[in-house]
Order: sequence, then C-alpha cells, then structure tokens
Amino acid sequence: MSIEKGDFIRVSYTGKTDEGRVFDTTDEDVAKANNIYNEKGKYGGDVIIVGAKHTVDGLDEDLVGKEVGYTGSVTMPPEKAFGIRNPELIESIPVAKFEKRPQLGTRVEVDGRPGTVIKVIGRMTQVDFNRYLAGQTLTYDYEIKEKIDDAEGKIKGLISLYIGKELPVQINDSTATIETEPELTYNQRWLVSKVQIAREIMKNTDIREIAYIEKYNQEILEEKAPE
Repeated sequence: MSIEKGDFIRVSYTGKTDEGRVFDTTDEDVAKANNIYNEKGKYGGDVIIVGAKHTVDGLDEDLVGKEVGYTGSVTMPPEKAFGIRNPELIESIPVAKFEKRPQLGTRVEVDGRPGTVIKVIGRMTQVDFNRYLAGQTLTYDYEIKEKIDDAEGKIKGLISLYIGKELPVQINDSTATIETEPELTYNQRWLVSKVQIAREIMKNTDIREIAYIEKYNQEILEEKAPE
C-alpha cells in the first residue's frame, strides 16, 4: 500500500550537499565515518508523520506514493530544503563580543541568534545568520523502513523524534499516559516540545487525552539528595 500524507513511517536517510559532504544521517556508521557522530544522538531511523513537515519539504513530498521498503534518492533546490540565502542576514560583529576569537566556520550565538562565522578580518567578524545550509541544493538518500499503525508506536516515535529518547506509554481507551523522567523537568527541549507532541498525537490518532506523569521512587530521591 502506498504511503499517504498523515501516515506514520520510520525512515532512514543521509543528507548530502552538492559537493558530497554528509551533513546529517540516521546511520551511526556513516555519522562516524564523516565526523558528525553525536554520542547523545539517536540512530536507526526517525518516525515522522508524512506531510507534517517533520523533515525538509523536498524529502517530505517525495515520500508520498512510495511503499514500505522503498530505497531511493531525491535532489532538491534550496526552496525545498533550508530556504534561500538572504544576504541581509550577514552581519559584521566585533571580535570583542565573543569570549574567544572566532574561527572560520565556527557556529556561534549572538544575542540569542545562531550563526556561522564566514570571515574574520582584524577586529571584525562576519557572521551569517541564515538558516544552516540555506541557499544550497541538497540530496537525500533514504529508505522507508516501516509504516506504524498502532497508537503506542506512533506516540513513542513522536516523542523520540522531538527529544531523542523513548518514554513508557500506556493507553486506556482514548487516553494516553506518558511516564516522564525527573531529569526532563529541567530539559528545555522537553518543556518546549511536550505541548506540540500532545497536539500532534491528538490530531493524528484516536487519542483524545494526554496525561504526563512524573514518577519518583526512593532510589531516584537518594540520587538527587543534596550533598
């Protein structure tokens, strides 16, 4: 059966620039071979909702009509990837504004805005605040690993997509109870994502209520006891 918008699928992929540089991948070996491996990263494939903009538009659109097991590539222009590069978002910043002298290609943050150092001349630094890889034509090699039909698998997949880990899920009729970890209390990524996760679950499944449960036991409390 062909993949349609709204389907939950697990997809593995490797993204490359025109020059063949790998910038993103769900394959651990490929990540290590290209020096982009992240010890905290989750490899093996992402669960996404087709058409929900969980990936770049060019790949998202190419998934429709394919079948589970499909392997292929799609090349996309900037407007279907990370957008057109805007020259007005390149700014000159005094070197003194940084704790350390910036190096060419370094990712930096200036007044809360992420950017890339593209030139350092004397006491000034040029920082490109365009979205990473904006203006570039990209290619994604991908494989559709599976289609996910059960509610528990969909919920776990969405959680993993947003925060990089799975959480225990129990479903009772139209209510899903998600057991969170105490450490997530201070995790900004989780605090920002949990409402969006709940919204997408209820929009794309028969679940109508989400309960986030934070549990403690004696062992956890002892680990967190002040010294």
